[in-house]
Parts: sequence; structure tokens; C-alpha cells
Amino acid sequence: MKNQVSSSVFQFIFLCIPLLICLGIEAQTCDPNGSIQGTTPPPGQCNQDNNAQCCVEGEIYSTYSCSPPVSTNTPATLTINSFQDGGDGGDRSKCDNQYHLDNESVVALSTGWFSQRGRCNKFININGNGNSVRALVVDECDSQVGCDAEHDYQPPCRSNIVDASKAVWTALGVPENEQGELDITWSDAN
Repeated sequence: MKNQVSSSVFQFIFLCIPLLICLGIEAQTCDPNGSIQGTTPPPGQCNQDNNAQCCVEGEIYSTYSCSPPVSTNTPATLTINSFQDGGDGGDRSKCDNQYHLDNESVVALSTGWFSQRGRCNKFININGNGNSVRALVVDECDSQVGCDAEHDYQPPCRSNIVDASKAVWTALGVPENEQGELDITWSDAN
């Protein structure tokens, strides 16, 4: 009888722990905290390089003040951005008030991960497509505002975005015609 009770307790624990882990992971998501309404960009004002999307009049876009928790293997979506003057990234980078060439391994992080400039001029490691690259954080991929001139009339970023230069995509071995969005993981570099 004692063995049956011990076995039942063990089975209960064995079955519940994975469920609790899954629930804990699900609880660590970042929900939208607001929204903005899209406006039509003035003619010629939305740079659609790198397949960037322009805001659409009347469309509702979610905004986020948070991002999922950072770990040694943080899941994210890699997007492509030009940080050059005249590129689809819009204004100068927030960390150094400068533009960056497409051949520099630089990134912008969603608002929560940007951490009020806490990751400015720090490196992160990005893993994707079977490769890895080290990139410098130079900007915020703004998750709270968008659809305006400062943001090149593009919607706010989702909460899980690492917006990367062409150099990052090249280092990950992604062919140019496949660059756009990629599931990756990232972590703070030491």
C-alpha cells in the first residue's frame, strides 16, 4: 500500500511539473498595453526598403511597454532594418544619435528589451539559421509609438523584435532574397 501511495505521488508530481513549467512560461508573456490608430503617410514619406510596412489609415496597432523576459536563450523575431541616413530605420539611432552603415552588425531592440537605454552600446549574441553573430545595440525598435515621421510612418514594433542590419543577416548566412523575418534566440553578451 505504501508503495502504491509513493508511486501515485511520484506520478502526480511527474505529470504536474511540466504543466506548471508550461503555465509559468505562458505567464511570462507581454500583453499589449494600448493601441494607436494608423494614418496615411504623406506622399513619398514612408520608406519601404527591406519590405518595411507603412501604417494604414484607420488600422489599429497594438503598443507594448514590455517585452518577454530575457534569458540565456531568449526567443525573438529578427527583422531587417537599415540604420543608414535615408534608410528605412527613420531617424538617427537613440544610443549615439548617429546613423550606421548596413555593413555594421547593429540592432534595435523592442522597447522592453531596450530597457530605457539600459542596453545602449552593449553587445548581444544572436543565434539563428544555424549560425551566431555578436551585434551592438544602437537603437530602440519602438513598441509604444509609430505611424509618424520620426518612425518613418511604420507601425510600432511588436514586443519581441530584434531589428537588425544587413550585416547581421549576412553573418547568420541568410540569403538576401530570404531576409525579412526569422525566428531567433538572443542573449546579453559577456
